Amino acid sequence: MSSVGSLTDRIIPLDCEKWQGYKLPFHYVSHNYYDVEIIRSGDNFNVSFITKPFDTLFEYNPEKDYDKLFQPHWEQVKAWGIVEDGRLIAALETAVEEWSNRLRVTELWIDDAYRRQGIGTALMDIAVNRAREEKRRAVMLETQSRNENAIAFYLTYGFTLIGFNACEYQNNDLERKEVRMEMGILLT
Repeated sequence: MSSVGSLTDRIIPLDCEKWQGYKLPFHYVSHNYYDVEIIRSGDNFNVSFITKPFDTLFEYNPEKDYDKLFQPHWEQVKAWGIVEDGRLIAALETAVEEWSNRLRVTELWIDDAYRRQGIGTALMDIAVNRAREEKRRAVMLETQSRNENAIAFYLTYGFTLIGFNACEYQNNDLERKEVRMEMGILLT
């Protein structure tokens, strides 16, 4: 395994023609999740996100539902990554939401063996720099309420919860502990 400095120094733009459709093998484990509770009282809603432990360790390892780079539904997509020995070991993809003047991080993936080495921060810096250069008002991303490590990383980086969707993936997302959390950094 290479040292951190040399890895982050090797982040390169990814060519759409070469990397379009590349499957990102997302994998994570979580001990905790954010339990989302929505309480309606008359015309008011109270929403809470409270960290709770899973009864057993949760592991996300999709066998057929991979995210892919350069999906055609995204606009003005750019991607960066680190390639080692011909293999992608980390990737960041961003797309423009022109209608709201925001930059969306559509993918942030780091191979398990290379996590916690500063690569995620270096990649996220690229997204924030792109947003600032293009004078976007915010950087946005989506994560799930059961992905505790991703949420912790985003919070440490400076993102905050700006919204959620309690039925994004299935009608029972609340029960499945997989609520879509929208996180963002507002830029000046």
